[in-house]
Amino acid sequence: MSRSHVVTGGGRGIGRALVERLAAAGDTVVAVERDPAALTWADDHPAGGRLIVVTGDAADERVTERAADAAEAAAPLAGWVNNAAVFRDASVHSATARQILELIALNLDAAVAGCATAVRRFLAAGTPGAIVNVSSHQARQAVPGSLPYATAKAAIEGMTRALAVEYGPRDIRVNAVAPGSVRTERYDGLLASRGPAEAARVEQRMAGLHPLGRVADAREIAAAIAYLLSPDAGFITGATVPVDGGRTILAHDPEARS
Repeated sequence: MSRSHVVTGGGRGIGRALVERLAAAGDTVVAVERDPAALTWADDHPAGGRLIVVTGDAADERVTERAADAAEAAAPLAGWVNNAAVFRDASVHSATARQILELIALNLDAAVAGCATAVRRFLAAGTPGAIVNVSSHQARQAVPGSLPYATAKAAIEGMTRALAVEYGPRDIRVNAVAPGSVRTERYDGLLASRGPAEAARVEQRMAGLHPLGRVADAREIAAAIAYLLSPDAGFITGATVPVDGGRTILAHDPEARS
């Protein structure tokens, strides 16, 4: 039986890799993206009508409800992935508490809105459902300046556990994945902004952060998320799965700056 999924931040990086994977498996996927330019690749996609685009802010429940409507109109809603993220650094000595809280909200609000919408839809339909929240290695291994991002991701992991406990009896599973460094458009843009010699040094340093000796391909993170969405993961809930090439267990971070 066909299923539908919603993926926020579905236009680039991990989100796009996941949208492509789920669509290739024959499911309907609703990609939510704030930037319309990030979804132009979907216009002539081989998945055709099974790939649906919703433009808007994933932290806005009007947008998440619209995405849920589109998914349910196509096929029973089975999975929801909160992937949308914003990278903004700040420190308490140079920013106000209000500014810090607003930056935390940039990442936390979208996950809360997505979880709320997904849970309500699963309960209303009376069907099992799976939610996967995209966290980060920084929830456990922060670097200086990452306070808003690391705090939001740690909160998302706590929310994942709380929702798993509350809604497990209703057959709703909630898990998280915590990637390390991932080769995405943002990562490649960072390298392109440096000269060849500096880019090579960055690549070498990033490889040294991960025992596997490289950063992840976005498709590898998507594979882990797709597994957690699948019936094969039917007895996994409340877990945060590190998909970080061993970065957090190595716990050596030359990316940290003084």
